Formats: sequence, structure tokens, C-alpha cells
Amino acid sequence: MTTSDFNAQAAIGADGAVTPGHPQPLGATVTAEGVNFSLFSELATRVDLLLFDSHDAAQPSRVITMDAEHHRSFHFWHCHVAGARPGQVYAYRVDGPNDAREVGTRFNPRKVLLDPYARANINSLWERTSALGPEDNCAHSMRSMVVDTASYDWEGDQPLRTPQADTIIYEMHVGGLTASPTSKVASPGTFSGVVEKIPYLQDLGITAVELLPVFDFDERQVLRIGPDGLPLRNYWGYDPFGFFAPHTGYCSDPHNFTHITEFRDMVKALHRAGIEVILDVVFNHTSEGNEHGPTISFRGQANEVFYHLWPGDRRQYMDFTGCGNAVNANHPAVAKFIIECLEYWVTEHHVDGFRFDLASELSRGAEGYEMDVPPVLWGIELSSVLAETKIIAEPWDGGGLYQVGRFPGRRWSQWNGPFRDEMRRFVRGDRGLVGTVATRIGGSHDLFHRTGELATNSINFITCHDGFSMNDLVSYNHRHNEANGEANTDGAAENHSWNCGVEGPSEDPVVEALRMRQIKNLTALLLLSRGVPMLLAGDEFRNTQFGNNNAYCQDSPVSWLDWEQAAKETEIHGFFKAMIEFRKRHPALRNPQFFSERRNERGLPDVTWHGVCLERPGWDDSEARVLSYTLAGFGDAQDLHVILNMYDQALDFELPQVPGHRWARAVDTAGAGGQEYAPPGSEPLVPEYTYHAQGRSVVVLIALPEQEVIPR
Repeated sequence: MTTSDFNAQAAIGADGAVTPGHPQPLGATVTAEGVNFSLFSELATRVDLLLFDSHDAAQPSRVITMDAEHHRSFHFWHCHVAGARPGQVYAYRVDGPNDAREVGTRFNPRKVLLDPYARANINSLWERTSALGPEDNCAHSMRSMVVDTASYDWEGDQPLRTPQADTIIYEMHVGGLTASPTSKVASPGTFSGVVEKIPYLQDLGITAVELLPVFDFDERQVLRIGPDGLPLRNYWGYDPFGFFAPHTGYCSDPHNFTHITEFRDMVKALHRAGIEVILDVVFNHTSEGNEHGPTISFRGQANEVFYHLWPGDRRQYMDFTGCGNAVNANHPAVAKFIIECLEYWVTEHHVDGFRFDLASELSRGAEGYEMDVPPVLWGIELSSVLAETKIIAEPWDGGGLYQVGRFPGRRWSQWNGPFRDEMRRFVRGDRGLVGTVATRIGGSHDLFHRTGELATNSINFITCHDGFSMNDLVSYNHRHNEANGEANTDGAAENHSWNCGVEGPSEDPVVEALRMRQIKNLTALLLLSRGVPMLLAGDEFRNTQFGNNNAYCQDSPVSWLDWEQAAKETEIHGFFKAMIEFRKRHPALRNPQFFSERRNERGLPDVTWHGVCLERPGWDDSEARVLSYTLAGFGDAQDLHVILNMYDQALDFELPQVPGHRWARAVDTAGAGGQEYAPPGSEPLVPEYTYHAQGRSVVVLIALPEQEVIPR
């Protein structure tokens, strides 16, 4: 399209009065008389607002030109369109100097751009290839929709504000939770499907769901053709373009403007069940990729602002994410965008928290170097709107920046990668780790004991979406990612896993019994440790990804939860549920503080470390594979004694004597068929002050007052 053609379209339509409007707020804001539109572009020379009659109209019915004299206020282009209403489909074209090498600008008036602040987007006509190259792509572009966020009845709902120390996170994929036909929900793979599974989540006992990305992403993008000849697509969603918009693919009826309503219905229903909603958010990169990627939004309006560009040749994108580009998060305009986005999800959608993907990228300055005081991260921490919102960092990025234990700010919780790796190795049977394991059990004092930080700054996990599931961790020594079409070179090569003697599925009852016990051991360690535990959806019923440890492109049974498996694996499900309930019952496991040698009313320190013999934990023993410890209960809380035997043989452990109390067995992972845990009030007494712990087992004893002991 020529410049004259671009100019000619400005004359189309004239059915609503256009006035200059206001520069703030950015995005499309419904007013009593119409809609105010505002867009950030510092170096643009002209902006056209395109109005479409429907989501599938190939061309706009009206084009409104915003000239610099009447519709520009410094960085912002804006206008008010009288008579425009919610449901209006719109987009932009932006023109300006195209000087990619020196300045970094990539204006192209032929490209149709989404509104970065759009509350909903439509992809009815979208073809990603049309957004590549210089040609006009209007007939195959995505568009945004005007949404009135004030017309929803929250029925008194508010964020739950569950204390951090009481939180138990369940990480899950919105689509994968119910995409399988085995889920038997009315709208598989949607926000509505999640609502149908709330009774299951509530019964399990978790307190929060952490949703893999729900910001709009390009689910149609074909990454490559898999070995089976079928296209592989962006399944996880870690490649967003619409940061204020719920993902179109998770809506059951997006063309009827249900994005906001369906997402809010899910949040409200989860809150009614006492379950918080944490969003996994991706502000480190966007779907526009590198210099060969599509023009969707940011690239066409302020490329030089939104992305890290190489100083010597600003045509090239710095890449600290492994995804082609990196967001220049500490530019004032981008920091404003990020913080306003987060505040929007809290105020308008009642979201309870955020987990930041590759969060260390957000600490980089304009030229990519690590900043001591990154404005955007401190802006998030200090925002009054976000003050009671959970903020969780994945404290590393794809460019080598690793900030576990030193992430900027104070109240940020952090994914504890060392906890994952060291617990996996210990349960596998690696030697000489008992000192490190003790530190992790206590909340990782070595990582998080800075001014004002607590054990609850640690997000403890054994598995997450990225890597093996719990079942596969004990079933495979090696990754099996052939289905990803990358010759099995993708995903982590070292998983600290152990297949228990057979690679993959096994019908050997001895192997299967050992695998079941190892899953229980890992789960017990996670839920017995101070910090905030995070579980991976499906681990509680041994969901498998068939050895795939990088299923980012598998929108298939590889990644979907198999609910027939859930119905079958009742023993392991029962153990997960019992351990969650046990954690909730015992404050000594949920204390947000680090151990401090404080003594309780019975004279017990808050923790005493042992080995097979009392008070001899074997810190310096390079062969040690056992650890035991006593936790003091304060007030009405019970004292606990935990035995960890990761040798492959049974051992006798000495037990401490607590005046006026007897030990009773609450958990022993060597049991099977429901015998590995005892319901409250039915814990069998330990007759002596020794306990015979089987090899590869975790034992938890509770102290009962002698006057309450009933022989059984």
C-alpha cells in the first residue's frame, strides 16, 4: 500500500463525532458518551485508529486519523469517538521514521497493530505470516475489542490474602487441566473447564492455583512439524502479545466478548472455594521475536523503547530470554506499562498474586547490564495497589543472570532451584548432602537470610511445568523429547532423576513399589519443609509426560491431565491429600521464621538435628544418607520428630525423650495401601525409644501427652 492509499482511507465513514479526548488512561476507555482511545508512541508522526464492524470484517468501516496538532500530547496519541460502545472492534496503523539501524524505529503504516492495553483481542482472521515482511496485512490481522470492565457483578468478592506461610500452591495449565476427553467437562480447555474441577482442587486441600500464562498468546503459531507429521504449536503460552487480555483460546465464546466474564467467573468461583489465583506472567519478552519476527504491536509503535537493541546496530535485538527479544523493562514507559498491567489484574480481576517468568531479565538496564536498583522491580514491590499481593520471581533469565537469594527487593518470594535439585539428589540416594538438606528444610537460611527476609521468601518445589513430572522423575534417567522435533536436544540434560532400575513404564511390582515410595518421599520432604510448597498439577495421581521434560509444544495427551489415571491412582492421591492436611495441622511446619534455637515450654529447641544416633547428624560424613530432627511445638502445637533414611537398607533410629509425652507414628512412607499415614487420633504408639525405619523412607512421629495416650 502506498502512502497516498494510506492517506485516502482516512476519509472512510463519519458516523460518530471525533474530539481530541484525553491522553490518560492508555487503551480504550468507555465513557458515558463513547470511547476514549490512547496509544503511546514517542517518535510516531501519525496514528490511524481503525474501526471494524465485526470481528471477521476484512477491512475497517472507518479510519480516524490522529494528527499531531490535535491528537498528540507529548508521548501519547488520543481521541474520543462519540457513540462507540463496548464490543467495538478496533486496531491501529502507525507511521513514523523508519531508522532501524541508528534509532531502532520500525514504523510501517501497512501493518495493523493491536492496542497494547487492549482488554480483549480477536484472532478470527489471523495469519502470522502476514505480519512478516513489509506488506499490508489488514485482511489477516488480529484486532482488539473495547470492553467495559465496570459491568460485572462480583457479588462481594475480593482477593483472599491467604498468609504466605499458610499457602500451598498448585501449578497448572488452564487448557491442560481439562483438555483431555477424560476430564468430562462441558467446555474442555477453558476457564469454564477449570470451574468444573474446583471441587476436586478444594478436596485436595491446596490454597492457591498458579496458572501458566493466561495473557493472550499466539496459539496458532506453528513452531515446526513433529515426527508424526502434525504441527507443533506454542502450548505453554510463554510468548505473549496481549498483556491486559485473557487468552482468547481459553474462552468458550470469545467472539461474543466473553473474555473478561469467563475469566472473572473462574476467579470468583475459586475464591468461593478458598483458593487464590496466582498468574504466571511473562514480561521478559514478547511474541514479536527477533528482527525476522512479526509486527503485532510494540514493534510497530515504539520498537526503540520496548526492546533491548544492540547499541552498534539497533536493527539487532538483544536476547536474554532465548525467545528472540528482551523487553526493556526499566524504560519509564515500559515500567509504567508493566506496573499498570499488574494493578489492572488485581483491581479489575481480583487476582491474588503473580509469578514472574525469567524475572531477572527485569533487572537489566538499557544496555542489558544488571542494575543495582531496577526501577520496575522496586515499583512492583512498593506499589500500594499490589501491597497485599503475592509476588514470586523465577530469579534467573536466559542470558546467564542468576539471582537466587539476591533478587532485588525484600518481599519478593523466589523459586528455589537449589531446593529442587538437592532434594532430588538426596532422595535418589546421593551421599554427603545432609547438611544442605537440613538447610533447605529450614527455609534456606543461606539464601534468604538478608535484612527482613523470611523462610517464606523461598518457594519450594520438586517439580514444575518445566521438567519431568514427579512420576517421570522416578521412572526415567534420561529425557525423551523426540516428539518435540528437535532430535531430543531440547530440555535439561541433567534432571537428578532415577528410574528405579527400569527406563520408562514397568510391570515389575518391585520397581513400581519403589517408585511409589520415592514419590511419597519427595512429596513428604516438600510438605515438611519451611517455606511455601508448590505442587505440579497431576503429580498427585502420577500423571506422566512419557519422559518428555520440555513439553512446551505438546498440546496433546503428552501434556493433558489424564483423569482416568486420577481415578485409578487413589493411593498416591490419598497420600498427597493427607500430607497437605498434616502440614495445615502443624504450625511447626509453617513457621515463616528461620530456626533460632528458641525453646518451648518443654525445653525443646525449635529444631534439634540427629542422625541414627541422637544429636549426631553427621554433617561432615561424606557418605551420610540419613538425617533426623525434632521440631518443637509452641503453645498448643505438637512436637514432631522426622526420620529421613535414604539408604537402601533398614536402620534403627534413636528417639528423644520428651517429658510427659510418648511418640506415635503419623507417617511412614514404607507403608502401602493407605498404611503409610494414620488419620488424626489413630496414630499407633511407638513402644520403644527407637524406630526401625525401612530403607528409602520418610517417617514422621508426633508427641502425645501421656494422659491422652490410649493403648492401641
